[in-house]
Amino acid sequence: MRLLVTGGAGFIGSAYVRLVRRKRPDALVVNVDVLSYAGNLENLRELEGDSKHVFVRADIRDRAKMESLLREHAIEAVVNFAAESHVDRSIVSAVPFLDANVGGCVSLLEAARAAGVRRFLQMSTDEVYGSLGPTGKFNELTPLAPRSPYSASKAAADHFALAFHHTHGLDVVVARCSNNYGPYQFPEKLIPLMILNAFEGLPLPVYGDGGQVRDWIHVEDSCEAIDSILERGRSGEVYNIGADDERANLDVVRAIIRHCGRDESLIRRVADRPGHDRRYATDAGKIRGELAWRPRRRFDEGLAETVAWYRANDGWASRVRSGAYRSYYEQQYAQRLAPGRERS
Repeated sequence: MRLLVTGGAGFIGSAYVRLVRRKRPDALVVNVDVLSYAGNLENLRELEGDSKHVFVRADIRDRAKMESLLREHAIEAVVNFAAESHVDRSIVSAVPFLDANVGGCVSLLEAARAAGVRRFLQMSTDEVYGSLGPTGKFNELTPLAPRSPYSASKAAADHFALAFHHTHGLDVVVARCSNNYGPYQFPEKLIPLMILNAFEGLPLPVYGDGGQVRDWIHVEDSCEAIDSILERGRSGEVYNIGADDERANLDVVRAIIRHCGRDESLIRRVADRPGHDRRYATDAGKIRGELAWRPRRRFDEGLAETVAWYRANDGWASRVRSGAYRSYYEQQYAQRLAPGRERS
């Protein structure tokens, strides 16, 4: 298979590229990434010198460039990970999310259609379904009810991808995944942020009461699921990916504290973010039944491995946390962590 993977220097995208190169050594992967703040070529260091991995710095909104790459490399399938992905950033401004997540997806769909690409996998999120109460799970027939600018942009992209299937006959599949964690995750996300702060004895900012519940899945399990969907998923279908491993954010932070040998005095309750969804839970019965996929790691095992990876790769983390990340971190948390602003 000849693949074009977008966002392939980011967290999930780079994990998927590494998986494909291990799993299918004869497959060509053309890896497109604009290298914004979250794209990091260090995530692909193990592929240096690999003739079957072609990296191209480009923007998926450049339709002419995308179509040229698709034709030049006779691409058979596109896997679109490229996206602005952090909810807090979408609250600061929704415009980059509209441009990248919706405009970028549509541009790439148009290029794929023009170039005669065989299959297009749109990578999405369980956040498009909205928020759950204390019971129940999202399945693929749950109506979409996005509640943040980020999730609204991803829902719109899903609709466009499926519309291209129904209108133009493009072979599209959509993968909606629960919360990923693991090595190489950009440290504005909950788990790497808490791990790195705990290593340094810095405050661990927890939104609100920390009772927000997420279904956590290790990135390597997620990528195996994505690859199964790409290879064997039914055209025009949506597949949820989840590990059935729900944890409250505060419990995740406490587990990280234990793995890092710290104590809970580092926890700081900060003002909750606007419109914070309370609970996500994903029913992955469809992919389990149709494609025989199962996650391999339980959360406790995967979290211990993740903490160990960040401890062993402090140089990677230090480089990532400089510059743009540092200024963003200060913007997000400086006021929330100021004396008198913490929640009891």
